[in-house]
Amino acid sequence: MDEIRWGIIGVGDVTEVKSGPGFQQAEGSSLVAVMRRDGAKAQDYARRHGVPRWYDDADALLADPEVDAVYVATPPDTHRHYAVRAAAAGKPVYVEKPMARTAEECRTMIRACDAAGVPLFVAYYRRAMPRFRTVATLLADGAVGDVRAVTVRTTSGPGTWEHGHLPWRVLPEIAGGGLFVDLGSHTLDLLDHLLGPLGDVRGTATNLGGHYPAEDTVTMTFRAGAEVEGTGLWCFAAHERTDEVSLVGSRGTLRFSTFGDEPLRLTTATGERTIEAPKPATVQLPLIQTVVDALRGVGECPSTGTTALRTAEVVDTVLAGYRDRMSLGS
Repeated sequence: MDEIRWGIIGVGDVTEVKSGPGFQQAEGSSLVAVMRRDGAKAQDYARRHGVPRWYDDADALLADPEVDAVYVATPPDTHRHYAVRAAAAGKPVYVEKPMARTAEECRTMIRACDAAGVPLFVAYYRRAMPRFRTVATLLADGAVGDVRAVTVRTTSGPGTWEHGHLPWRVLPEIAGGGLFVDLGSHTLDLLDHLLGPLGDVRGTATNLGGHYPAEDTVTMTFRAGAEVEGTGLWCFAAHERTDEVSLVGSRGTLRFSTFGDEPLRLTTATGERTIEAPKPATVQLPLIQTVVDALRGVGECPSTGTTALRTAEVVDTVLAGYRDRMSLGS
């Protein structure tokens, strides 16, 4: 196929800069249709981004013969619904992260796409970002020696949302959890990519701030790949904002943030050096290009339903106790 023509279901904030323009910028790709239930907003998006057609009904977009593949950019509670419908329409699917609210929803999506014979990709776009390709290259070149351990520390305040006007990202019935699911899953998936699948997962989740119903503090231990020991803290009820991953090796330590674009820091016996690793303007473009290449048969995408399912299973394991307590209390 010379060009992949895309339709987007759900043109909210994430599609304005992070992802939407990538379907127009990628080689061999074009964005031909968008859908949002609010037709006026769909029309406005299409006008501002130069998209030929807009819809207020997902079935109409899926039935469009000029749409080859579909990007599902709605909140997680509808990912399974739209992915299954896209698969039934014979359209390859690229779905936002987290892939779904639970691993079982992810499995349903995989089964539907397998049955329809269409590929399923997930927007864990850090797998393809140049910043983290640099990290992978440093590890492969032995910059820190053998990786022995990894630590993750992500903290921030609870936000300034008004009660009764909470964003969907902290509503478990929509997001599957809180900011650990929305943000933490990025780091977990990246570690899966850099070091290998996460196993021996143990964790606890609680709500210390009481600002919303989802968990706001998570601690976790795990093993990455065959022999890298890992620990993690995610606290979204803290006074301090931190975002650091440390890869501790036999000859050095590499530190970087998951969400920032400041330089990587490599510490060895000779001292510390910084390595520039900025983000692209359209952060999803590198991964979108791999999706387009895979659909055109000229490359592979590193982020699929199969890889994203592993991250969903880790999240399920860590949140199981908290979800059970919330269910009993409801």
